[in-house]
Formats: sequence, C-alpha cells, structure tokens
Amino acid sequence: MENSNNNNNNNPLKKRSKGSKPDNRLIFKYTGLAFQMMATLGIAVFAGYKIDQWTGWSFPFFLIILSLIALVLILRQIIKDTSRNE
Repeated sequence: MENSNNNNNNNPLKKRSKGSKPDNRLIFKYTGLAFQMMATLGIAVFAGYKIDQWTGWSFPFFLIILSLIALVLILRQIIKDTSRNE
C-alpha cells in the first residue's frame, strides 16, 4: 500500500496551507490552450469563408472542411497537452 502523502504531493487540486501561494502554472497552461483553440478555429472559419467567397459557391464547402480540420487539430493538441505527466 502506497503512502498517502506521496499521492497528495502530486495532486494539483490538493488543499494548500494558509500561507502558501497557488500554483499558477496550470492556470496559465490551460488559459494559453484556450486562446490557442479560439485562434485556430477563428482563423479556419475566416479562411474558409473567404475561400468560399472567392470561389463563388453557394454551399459553404471550405468553411465546413477547414472548421472540421481545425477541430481535429485542436482536439489532438488538447489530448497531447493534457496527457503529459510533468
């Protein structure tokens, strides 16, 4: 049976003592990931919209395709970043 103190030291959600500062690394990591997600999806939607305007098609083909590609890339990045054990 493992020592329970070792498990608590690796838990980022553990209760901290009254005088300690919070660990902001996780906050900054996930905030950066959120902004990266918004930027990737925004650029993909904008590019798809402009390409659809340029081609003159009535169906938003490139908007849909580029948005789906961006979503797949975003999910891949989320899985990659959150599965790391640091």
